[in-house]
Amino acid sequence: MIPNSSASGLAWTKSSYSDGGNNCVEVARDQLSGVMPVRDSKNPAGPALAVPAGAWSAFIGGVKDGAL
Repeated sequence: MIPNSSASGLAWTKSSYSDGGNNCVEVARDQLSGVMPVRDSKNPAGPALAVPAGAWSAFIGGVKDGAL
């Protein structure tokens, strides 16, 4: 977990496929120490998950390939 105090200065983005509301996850464009910060868009003041960058890349690749 990344506390909000460490994640507050990051540039967060939602998927272009999101509904525009707050029912999705957001990722930070800048990695922190080899991890991809991911947070719940309904709770932007809350903590973020620290997903290893390699695992995030594999997840995105699987989504793009239709495997997930």
